[in-house]
Amino acid sequence: MVEVDTRIVVESEKVGVEPRCGVVTGVAGALVRVRWDSGQESSFVPAAGAMRVVAGGTGALAGLPA
Repeated sequence: MVEVDTRIVVESEKVGVEPRCGVVTGVAGALVRVRWDSGQESSFVPAAGAMRVVAGGTGALAGLPA
């Protein structure tokens, strides 16, 4: 499972909608809390294959999509 401060990308289930990028701020079992690049925060349980890790342990990194 993903860890706090890991940068993630979550794909949209809707065609034509851009993926969301953010940093994990909390994990409780399967529930993941994320601070999105838009500044909003939300909690969700990711579906299989919907979330991918782009960097671990350091939050936003230079050169990664913001």
